[in-house]
Amino acid sequence: MGNKNNLAAISERTGYSVSTVSRVLSGKAEKYRISAEAIAKVTEEAHRCNYRPNLVAQSLRTRQSQTVGLVVPGIDNPFFATLASVITAQLSQRGYHTLLADSRETPEEEIQALEMFQDRNVDGIIAVPVASSPEYHERVSQDIPLVLIDRYFEKTSLSYVCTDNYAGAYMAAKYLADKGYKRILAIQGVPASMPNRERVRGFLTALNERGIENQVRGDAFSVENGRREALAAFSGNPKAFDAVFAFSSTILLGTISALRRLGITEGKDVGVISYDNNGFLDFMNPAVTRVEQPLQEAGEIAVSTLFSFMEARRAGLPHPAPVQQLIRPTLVVRESC
Repeated sequence: MGNKNNLAAISERTGYSVSTVSRVLSGKAEKYRISAEAIAKVTEEAHRCNYRPNLVAQSLRTRQSQTVGLVVPGIDNPFFATLASVITAQLSQRGYHTLLADSRETPEEEIQALEMFQDRNVDGIIAVPVASSPEYHERVSQDIPLVLIDRYFEKTSLSYVCTDNYAGAYMAAKYLADKGYKRILAIQGVPASMPNRERVRGFLTALNERGIENQVRGDAFSVENGRREALAAFSGNPKAFDAVFAFSSTILLGTISALRRLGITEGKDVGVISYDNNGFLDFMNPAVTRVEQPLQEAGEIAVSTLFSFMEARRAGLPHPAPVQQLIRPTLVVRESC
């Protein structure tokens, strides 16, 4: 039995040519000056028979998949889940689907994800890189437009949009110093990652300028890392530090778990501040002071930049100049310090 919901079937039932039906259903009716009556009749019939386009055939014909690949280092991390949600929404507004991959913070799985995107013929890629070198990403970008978000490489021709992590950490450390804290512990994430390196640099610069005692320890953007490092820091001496700066909201949760286990009250016995903003932080007791990253703005810039590259490639135009932008975060002050 033949397919009664394809373009030919709709053409037969409406009396319009296959090309006219195709142009209406692909949104090109205005370009070809198709009448309002024809548009209404074809659209009504398509809805009636629940017509769905063959995206694979369409991709082969147009060399466009209407899909963008997105790779993040950990979808279980609330920060990257929120970032993925922002980007997915932006792409959806433009009529694009998102192919999501999780590199799990390993360069090998990141390469596998990028290879998968190439095999699936995506139209563009947005990546939070975990590799130490831009070499592979730059090679991929020669065939598929690629934009980095949240992390970047210091020497690269690739476009990126990221938070100014140095400024954010400096801002947080200065705030703690100005509040009178004298012994401040920073629990960091993945030491080699660019955001972490910049946060460490901002933290140390702000406190060393003021001669304030400090320490950096930790190795992952995880709850377990925050719990482990806080227990190690405070178990022998509950007053070893008077403030803790958690480099992510996941680290924060582990830190607070450890402090409460030790009978140390955040906001009273020890000040607590976090990098990253999540809605649940206002519902904690006390509500947590944090550095808010401009995820919505970063996502909009990344998607807009990617589309400018994709459109230039389709039109056979020269590749636009790279966009390399750092966005300043903001400090959200609450009761935890």
